[in-house]
Amino acid sequence: MELLDYEKRHIDYLTNNAAECTLFLKKNSEFPISKPCNLVLLGNGARNTIKGGTGSGDVASRFFKNIEDAFKTNGFNITTTDWLDKYDEFKKSTLKDYIRDTKKEAKKNHIMPFVYSMGYFEEEKEYDFDLNYDGEICIYVLSRNSGEGNDRRNIKGDVKLSDREIKDILYLNNKFKKFMLVLNVGGVIDLTPVLNISNILLLSQLGVATSDILVGIIMGKYNPSGKLTTTWAKPEDYPSYNNFGNLDDTYYEEGIYVGYRYFNTINKNIMFPFGYGLSYTDFEYTIVNKKLINNKLIIECSVKNIGNYPGKEVIQLYVTKPNLNIDNPYVELCNYKKTRLLNFNEEENIELEIDINELKTYDSKRALYILQPGDYIFRIGNSSINLLNVCRCILKEEIILERLENKCINKDIKEIKLDRIIEDYTNLDTFIINNVFKEEKIIYKKDEYRDPLIEKLSIDNLASICIGHYKKGFSAMVGSSCEHVVGAAGETVLSVNEIKDYLTMADGPAGLRLIQEYGIDKKGTYNISIDPFVEKMMLFLPKIIKPLFKHSKRRNGKVYHQYTTAIPIGTALAQSFNDDFIKGCGNIVAEEMNIFKVDLWLAPALNIHRNILCGRNFEYYSEDPYVTGRVASAIVKSIENNNGLGTTIKHFAANNQEFNRNNNNSHISERALREIYLKGFELCIKNSNPKAIMTSYNLINGVHTSESYELINDILRCEWKYDGLVMSDWILSGRSFCKKSKYDAPYAYKNIIAGNDLTMPGNIKDHKNIINALKNSLIKKEDLIYSSSRIYRAIQRQKKHQ
Repeated sequence: MELLDYEKRHIDYLTNNAAECTLFLKKNSEFPISKPCNLVLLGNGARNTIKGGTGSGDVASRFFKNIEDAFKTNGFNITTTDWLDKYDEFKKSTLKDYIRDTKKEAKKNHIMPFVYSMGYFEEEKEYDFDLNYDGEICIYVLSRNSGEGNDRRNIKGDVKLSDREIKDILYLNNKFKKFMLVLNVGGVIDLTPVLNISNILLLSQLGVATSDILVGIIMGKYNPSGKLTTTWAKPEDYPSYNNFGNLDDTYYEEGIYVGYRYFNTINKNIMFPFGYGLSYTDFEYTIVNKKLINNKLIIECSVKNIGNYPGKEVIQLYVTKPNLNIDNPYVELCNYKKTRLLNFNEEENIELEIDINELKTYDSKRALYILQPGDYIFRIGNSSINLLNVCRCILKEEIILERLENKCINKDIKEIKLDRIIEDYTNLDTFIINNVFKEEKIIYKKDEYRDPLIEKLSIDNLASICIGHYKKGFSAMVGSSCEHVVGAAGETVLSVNEIKDYLTMADGPAGLRLIQEYGIDKKGTYNISIDPFVEKMMLFLPKIIKPLFKHSKRRNGKVYHQYTTAIPIGTALAQSFNDDFIKGCGNIVAEEMNIFKVDLWLAPALNIHRNILCGRNFEYYSEDPYVTGRVASAIVKSIENNNGLGTTIKHFAANNQEFNRNNNNSHISERALREIYLKGFELCIKNSNPKAIMTSYNLINGVHTSESYELINDILRCEWKYDGLVMSDWILSGRSFCKKSKYDAPYAYKNIIAGNDLTMPGNIKDHKNIINALKNSLIKKEDLIYSSSRIYRAIQRQKKHQ
C-alpha cells in the first residue's frame, strides 16, 4: 500500500531535520565519505535497529527501515550479511532463557510476571563470531532498549558494554582507518572501556527516520548539531546511585544536586558533560555586548563557523548564584539559542537574555522565593564546562519575590551539602541590580467551581463523570479503552445523557499511539493488528487472561488503517535545542490527531533524568528543569494552536523510577521538589497552559500524587493559577501489582478530594469506590460536583474550538 500524503510529508520533515538531535561524542577527519562503498556493518543494532523505547510511548508507524536496509537502499554493499544472520539466530536461541529469567525476577520481587516484563529486557549475551571482513569503512551499531514498567541495570550488556562488544569495538577501531561506533540508544551507556576510539556518534532513537538519517550523516548530507541534555558518567558516579531501585522508599538525598549541578560543583571527571556535542565543523564565539535594562540582562554573542562544513552551534547561558545562607550549585542553565545554518567563515550575532527575577531560590524555612544578595555571575559556552565568564550582577539586599506556605514537606530527609570553589570575579564587567521587584503573596483556597448543569445530576452520574469511560476486561489498563478511536487509550464519560460531548485520548510522547489496523463487520469493531507492547506482555500472561487481549484475522466487512508517524524520543527532541524543530514535530502529531479525531494527546512527558537507570528516561527530556520546561512548552504550543486540540503533560510529579512505580514513595525535600522536580511543570504551565495534566503513580512524602491536595490544589491551582483538567495515570482503585508493597494503592474517591478530577481509565470498581465512600461519609457530594464541573468545563472549552 502506498504512503498517504500526510505520511510522506511527515517522514520527509523528520528525515531532513532530525539530524539536529544527533551529535558526535568523538570525531576525527575520516568522515563523512563522498560515495557509497563496501561497508562492514556490525553490532546488535545494525539489523535490529530501535526507533524508540517501549510502552505507552511506542508508536506503530506503517513501516520501519532498519540500518542495514537503509544502507542497501542508498547503494552500499554490505559485506557482513552472514554475521548479521548469525546474530539473528543467536538472539532467537536466547528467548526461552529470557522468559525464564523474567519470571524468576518477577517472583523474587513479588510482582506479577506480565507487569514485571514491561520494560524488562534481556541483556546482551556473549557470543563468538569471526570478524574477518573487509570494506572501505566499518560501522558498529550498538543498540539498547528500555521501556515503561521497569528500569535499566548497571550490568554488562545493558548500561555497561558486554565483554564481546568491548573486544569487537576495540579490534575494529584498530583494523579500520574509517571506523565509527554508532549509539542507537535512549540513554547513557558506560563507554569507559572504549573511550580511546576515534569516532562515536550518538544517533539516539529518532523514530521512523532513524536509519535514513544515519546514512545521511555518514554521507555528509546531514551534519549533527545536537547537545547532551544529560551528563554522561558511570552509573556509580551519580549522587543518586545508592538511592535508586528500592522497592518501597526512594530517598532523594542529593537534593538539588542533580546531574551537572552535582558534577560541576564538585569538579568531577566524567565521560561527557551536559550541553556537550560535536559536529563535522567547529565554531568560535565572542562576546559583542552585554547590558542590564530594567533588571533584564541581555548578552550579545558572535558565533563563527571556522570549520569546513555548514553547521549549527548552540550557545548556552549559565548563572552562578550567591552561595550565602542557602547553598546553590556552581552553575545553572538559564537560557540557550541555536544558530541558523552557518557556512564556512560565516558568522551570526545572537542575543541571550534573562530576567533576574527568574533566578529565584526557595527558602524552605520561611516558605519564600527570594533573590539572595551577592554576586550573580553569568557565563556562556557550548557545554556546562566549556564556559566563558561574561559579567557579574550585584544584588545588595535580599529580595522577597513570593510568600508561600510550606507544602509537601519532608522533615526527615538528610540531603548532601556541597562546598563550592571560590573564584575572584572582581575583574568582570559589573552591573547593579535595582530593587524594583514586586512581592506576591499566594492565597490558598479550595477550587470550588460549580457548573449549574452538573449541580442537578444524580450522585451516580457524578461518580460516572469522575472516572473515564470503561470497557469490560483488563485490556483497558494497557491503553485500549476508547469507543470512538479504536485502540486509543481512553475517553471521558459516555453514559451520562446530559454530557453531550466527550474527549478522546491517545498515548504519546513519540507520536500518536493507535492500533494500526482494525475491521468492522456485523459483529462490530475488532482489532486486526496487535500492539507490540501487549504482544510482549502476552508471553507472561496466564492463559485465562490472554483472550481479553484478542485480535483477529481479517473478516468480511470494511478494514481501516491508522498509520501514525513515530517522531524522535523525548531525550532526542531535547538534544536538538531547537524550538522550531520541536514545534514541527508537534505539528506532525497535531495533524494526525485531527485525522484520527483524537482530542487529548497524553503527552509530553517531562520528568527529570534523576538517575540514568530509570527505564523511562528516553521519554523524558533532560536532567535540567529549564530545558524540560522549555521543550515541553514548545511542543504544547504547537499542538494546542491547532483547532482546539489538547495535550496532557505528565507525570506530575517525581516519577523517576519504574520499578514498583505504582507504590514507590519518593522522599524529597520541599526545596528539591520545587526547584528540580516541579520546575519544568511550572514553566510549561505558565508558558503554554496545557489543557490537561496527569498525576503520577508514585507517592511523594507518603501521599500518592493523585491524592495530594497540597500538590494539586495548593501548588498547581493556587500558586500556578492552573484551571485545566487534572487526571490520574491508568490505575485501579486499591489495586497493587506488587504483593509486598509497603504502601497502599490510590483510590478514586481520595483523588476527587485532592482535586484529581478524573480517574483513568475507569472501572466498575472505581465507581463503586466513590459510591461507597459517599455512603460512609468519606467524601462529600460537593467534592464530586467540583470535580465533575471541572471535567465538564474542560470538555466544553475544547469542543468550542473544534
